[in-house]
Amino acid sequence: MNKKYRRVYIAGNWKMNMLPSRTKTFVEELKRMMPPVKHCCTAVLCMPATHLSAMGSPRFRRVSAGAQNVSEFDMGAHTGEVSAEMLKDAGAQYCIIGHSERRQYNGETDEQVHEKLLKLLENGITPILCVGETAEQRRRGLTMEHIAYQLKAAIHGLSDEQIRSVVIAYEPVWAIGTGVTATAAQAQEVCFNLRELLRRDYGALVSRKVSILYGGSMNAGNCAELLAQNDIDGGLIGGASLTAADFAAIITEGCKE
Repeated sequence: MNKKYRRVYIAGNWKMNMLPSRTKTFVEELKRMMPPVKHCCTAVLCMPATHLSAMGSPRFRRVSAGAQNVSEFDMGAHTGEVSAEMLKDAGAQYCIIGHSERRQYNGETDEQVHEKLLKLLENGITPILCVGETAEQRRRGLTMEHIAYQLKAAIHGLSDEQIRSVVIAYEPVWAIGTGVTATAAQAQEVCFNLRELLRRDYGALVSRKVSILYGGSMNAGNCAELLAQNDIDGGLIGGASLTAADFAAIITEGCKE
């Protein structure tokens, strides 16, 4: 599969870290370490919604702003929720949905992920859709069955044009924040199979244009081998995105692809 048809993304997921007052300084520090614009892949920082306004106007960014969650509702009596329209107004260009921590700790269902994806697309925000298996599911040989269901449940009913606007992130649950990383071969196998699922439903022309990322303890030390795989179009980075030098090193590697 030729990567020239797809955009490379290096997306950081700050989770519940950093402060709004530190965000602008961090981004300025990061920009100084990044490769020249003409050689750069798309860099994204997904942060708590409280931090988005600190990123400034999208016109002056080299780093795109992303959120980490969105409500499946537009407005109303949903205390504590943040709508896609609110995120867009605050400057979000991307948003993570379906992260395993949301599914595990907040009871987020596949149907909710689907509804959230639709709200993001309606508001012109690129969804970063997370899918991934647990260690037990991998041990039982159920990796692709589980991930295929997650993917199909999230994107069912989408048009060819809509699916081109979705970024998929394969994040094995057993590798998130554990320091254990899927081997390059394991990650490539799943990302290849995800693309095959898209090809069967949307055809080769569409599937080759959808960016598929790997997430799960990717860092400056292991990113080169992972990013060199044919069907891995970037990374969703956790802990390493909290240090400007480490995140810049991964971005630099992503720009070589």
